[in-house]
Amino acid sequence: MDYRSALEVYKETVLLYVKEGQRQVNSHCADLEPWQIIGASVITTLGAVYIKGVLFQQESLTSRVKKQCFRLIRKIPFVGASIQNQLNKALDDMSLSLCTLKEGMSYTKQLPSKGLSQSQVMDRIREYETLSKHDSSVQWEKGRVSGAVYWGDESLTKFLVKVYGDFAWSNPLHPDIFPCVRKMEAEVVRMSCTLFNGGPKSCGTVTSGGTESILMACKAYRDMAHERGVKYPEILAPVSVHAAFDKAAHYFGMKLVHIPLVNNTMKVDVKAMKRAINGNTAMLVCSAPQFPHGIMDPVEEVAELAVRYNLPLHVDACLGGFLIVFMEKAGYTLAPFDFSVKGVTSISADTHKYGYAPKGSSVILYSDTKYRQYQYFVAPDWQGGIYASPSIAGSRPGGIIAACWATMMHMGEDGYIETTKKIISTARKIITGINQIEGVYVFGNPEVSVVAIGSDVFDIFRLSNALTSKGWNLNTLQFPSSIHICCTVLHTQPGVADQFIGDVREQVAIIMKNPSEKTTGMGAIYGMAQSIPDRSMVTEISRGFLDCLYSTEVPKLNTSHMNGNGKAH
Repeated sequence: MDYRSALEVYKETVLLYVKEGQRQVNSHCADLEPWQIIGASVITTLGAVYIKGVLFQQESLTSRVKKQCFRLIRKIPFVGASIQNQLNKALDDMSLSLCTLKEGMSYTKQLPSKGLSQSQVMDRIREYETLSKHDSSVQWEKGRVSGAVYWGDESLTKFLVKVYGDFAWSNPLHPDIFPCVRKMEAEVVRMSCTLFNGGPKSCGTVTSGGTESILMACKAYRDMAHERGVKYPEILAPVSVHAAFDKAAHYFGMKLVHIPLVNNTMKVDVKAMKRAINGNTAMLVCSAPQFPHGIMDPVEEVAELAVRYNLPLHVDACLGGFLIVFMEKAGYTLAPFDFSVKGVTSISADTHKYGYAPKGSSVILYSDTKYRQYQYFVAPDWQGGIYASPSIAGSRPGGIIAACWATMMHMGEDGYIETTKKIISTARKIITGINQIEGVYVFGNPEVSVVAIGSDVFDIFRLSNALTSKGWNLNTLQFPSSIHICCTVLHTQPGVADQFIGDVREQVAIIMKNPSEKTTGMGAIYGMAQSIPDRSMVTEISRGFLDCLYSTEVPKLNTSHMNGNGKAH
């Protein structure tokens, strides 16, 4: 029997089952009237559509069920009241900690009836500056802060202030009025493309910062996905990726699928990313390096997936982009991460970090102009004329673009290579020093400027408290609990790295005398925040914090529920 005869047998068998099914349906419907059949069909269809809508949403069913359960629990009178009291106490504490007014100070709540002279305004500014000059102030200029200020050189600052002043009133929204700013922005983008090994079709735009650069890439790839018929586009990104991708997913109606890390390396699990790819996948993401632990994701391996499945790959180099492009010439090797890797379609990099430009500047770069087209917004039918903008903002500060261009031109390749050498050597020195301290360890194998510290012996937030009491301001991280220092030019000053290693060694030795002691102060708050199963409570507290930033009311002092302090425990 050949295969055609076998297929005929299977075909006849299937047809028999189909006919039997038809007979069964007809026999069950024989006593029904047409309106009953139609009504049942409509109800069944609507029910199926409803169930599909409930089950298949951007937020998983499990997450929605958990949220609803916590909402119901908080509606129980005595439980809800107790939780709300604790939240109010936390918000009161937060308000007190943020209110740093000195005696006799108050908030200005309305315009002065008569304008102040320039000297009077400057006097008021000097008064405000005293808020940053007290015993507990963090001395960022002495390298005591993780990241935040990436240089702060006095001569560079004066130079940039002069450049900004010359272009303070310029706006690239009007290229016909400010052609010099248009030229500067185009050159910033082209110089950046060259640094990241972009080809002749590579392109990009200047943005206001890393978040906007990431938002623009996600918006472009979302629109590309919509064009090919994807209703719910998904971003596949490592769990360590920057929170700006969460923001992009929230803003643009996308779903962020977090891919786990390989525990011992803290790099994204490429096999898990491959398993997560489906018809809704709009883009893949790697970090170079990622913020929490300073680890470079395996860009080449993920790029192979991007090519195989014809998906765009975004490399987020916002943090260390203007370090990693100079590391090879500075004498440090890295695995390929830029447009030289086939499959990489976009890169975000902050000029206002290791590019040393003023805050408010970044670049989003694409390997081909076809991707940038999806980033643009155009309103062709507006009564005010045809409106087109390259990024989120309409009007943009030309002074920032000019200062960014001036910084890059002033630094030059030699200047960037020199600062890169200093920063990377300092980070490597800190890594070596921390690895020699019993009780703590460094996460993964950081190759750039961030060094993350953890402990299997004691609560790492105790070390955070202890270092805070010594004048350090580090980043506290969660899932897993850790702290990190992001090295900048300021940390390359003589003695800073040695002081940091020495303080860590000293405080760890104290903690190890009683490693099981509980954490207090801010460390306890961070630890508690991780353990709260109802994440909406953490969101509520965070929103309260943001409200406090805009408050012009002086909180009443109430020490009955203060949550500890930052002393070493």
